Amino acid sequence: MNSAFQSNQYLLKRQVFALAGKFRFYEPGGKLVLFSEQKMFKLREDIRVFSDESKTQEVLMIKARQIIDFSAAFDVVDSSTGQKIGALRRKGLASMLRDEWEILDVSDNVIGKLFEDSMGLALVRRFLTGLVPQNYDITMGTDRVADLKQNFNPFKYELNLDFSMDINKRLDRRLGIAAGILLAAIEGRQS
Repeated sequence: MNSAFQSNQYLLKRQVFALAGKFRFYEPGGKLVLFSEQKMFKLREDIRVFSDESKTQEVLMIKARQIIDFSAAFDVVDSSTGQKIGALRRKGLASMLRDEWEILDVSDNVIGKLFEDSMGLALVRRFLTGLVPQNYDITMGTDRVADLKQNFNPFKYELNLDFSMDINKRLDRRLGIAAGILLAAIEGRQS
């Protein structure tokens, strides 16, 4: 596995003034460790993640299973091996009020959940886009294994990914990184 996926904390920055979504992941020391750029005008989402901005080494693929799907599922694949790591599936109807996702293993069994922290705040966010930062939790069973928290800034999108509470490393960091990118990409379309 690429060393970029070994950290417990990342800062995801989405470039605001770009035609396509550009995502940069930084380690706590400020070092760029991952870069991703959404392709424009794709009917089926196909996001590639690279080890740097030169895009010479692809390390992760995030691919939508269908063109348009209210309960979209995205396969997460390790680019170096071609092996599926798992998937993320949006819970369509439930996500209208409060974003909810299921984390799936390689056989599409549910192994975890990703959800907005509070129903009340989720409803407020729907009406005051950009003014109330988003906060997501990832759980596996009853254990909270990650916190994805947006920094308050109406002019740029930054998401802190914190996996430090996952001391047993139950969540594959590649799935956590993919979740961060999907949240930033969907937020980018909704803004």
